[in-house]
Order: sequence, then structure tokens, then C-alpha cells
Amino acid sequence: MGCISAKILVDNRTNDPALETEHGLSILLKTEKHRILLDTGASDMLIRNAEKLGIDLGTVDYVFISHGHSDHAGGLRYFMEINKTAKFIVSPEAISGEFFSKRGNLHSITAEWPEISVNRLMSVCESCKIDDGLQVIARIPQTHPIPKANQNLYVQDACGDFIHDDFRHELALYVDGLLFTGCAHSGLENILAACPFPVSEVVGGFHLLDGQESEEELLALAHRLKSHYPQTRFFTSHCTGDSVFKTLQSVMADQIHAFSCGTTINI
Repeated sequence: MGCISAKILVDNRTNDPALETEHGLSILLKTEKHRILLDTGASDMLIRNAEKLGIDLGTVDYVFISHGHSDHAGGLRYFMEINKTAKFIVSPEAISGEFFSKRGNLHSITAEWPEISVNRLMSVCESCKIDDGLQVIARIPQTHPIPKANQNLYVQDACGDFIHDDFRHELALYVDGLLFTGCAHSGLENILAACPFPVSEVVGGFHLLDGQESEEELLALAHRLKSHYPQTRFFTSHCTGDSVFKTLQSVMADQIHAFSCGTTINI
């Protein structure tokens, strides 16, 4: 395994007052061969935060979009203004879908997609190898529990009806031991089970919102993760509740860590 680092560009939280926050996620992943942007946040905030961190997004060669929600793909059109060469890895159903949340009032969470040329678009429908050590995981089987907050998330079908989102548009990315979960709408355990490679680090949102899963369910999840993946470190923040994190950490201790804008994860 080569040297890998992940820099958090956009998150809900920050410990650096110079960096802005929003409900979104964007991470710059550096490997020996690639500079991969993992999601793009909700707006042009990733551009501003990258500038403050001294990061040149023009050197990014891949952009991985985990799913079609605006808090992960909303910054894409701003990124494309400063980077004219990166290739985009995304599910076609993320681009074509109409996504809605019924948390509070019904509202759209569909990303505004820019036009992407055919030579830059890597449309992924099935799990595949992109490059050495770079694997996309698609069509994640949901054999373990899925996050309860998914019950408020919908897609609009061809007839205009709202149906529960099954997250067939969600992808995960594996890079030399690191597994990026996006929001983990398919469920953290399901994504891990679908990954046929050894995972040393899991990075991303876990979609475990405060007040959804019971304390008992969270403790049981933490014990399963600690038992089944004892050598794996977990890093999360976006769409993982503060109380949820404390409950998981009470079992997993230094196996689980919180990130925020500006955090660097070295692997």
C-alpha cells in the first residue's frame, strides 16, 4: 500500500474558523498515482476552502460522486469551471433521478448537474475496476440493517409518484485499503460486506442521524463493527449525529474518529 492522505474540504463541522461549513461533504484523496475528489459538497464552498488550504483543484484527475443528492454533487458545476480535464465517476441513475426529502416539508434534494462531455464521463452501473487499487462498488446488497432516516427519502418515478429511494444510485469507492462511503445510505455494514478487498480505513458519512436508531441498536452496531472489523479504523462526521458518534465511540474507542473541515487523514 502506498502513502494515501485524505483532506476534508467540506463538512458540517470545522475546528478551523477560517474554513466555511455547510451540510455537505467533499474530500480530496491523494494517492501515489491520483488526486481524487470524493464528492463536491453542496455549493462552491469547496473552491473557497481549497484556496484557503492552499490546494489546487486543477490537478484533480478523478471526481467520484457517491450519489445524486445535492449535498454531495451540488459543487460539481463550480469545480468544472476550474478543472477542464478530470474524469467523473458516477451512476447514471444519480444523474437522471429526481430526489426528495420529507424531513419537515417535502423538498427537492436533486443535484443540479452540469453538462459533462462523453470523454470525461465514466458512467458506472456495476462494480468495476477503474485503475490499479481503484475500485468502484455498485448495486450494494442490503442484507444488513439500513439507516432508519432513509424512510424520509424518496425518488419521483415516471408517473410523478413519490416512492422510497432504494439507493441503487449509490456507489462506494475503494482505494488501496480505504473505503469511501459517501453517506452510507445503503448501510455501513452492507457497504463493508459488498467490498471484497481488505479495508483498513472507512471514511465518509454514516447516515446515522440523532434520534433515529435506538441506543440499543447503535450499541449493537458498534459491537458488530468492533468484532467483525477489529483492525479497521472508522472516520466520520457528515450525516452522523453527535450523540450517535459518542455512543459508537463508547464501544469502539480509538477505532472511530471524527473529522471536520481541514482535517487530514493519513493512511
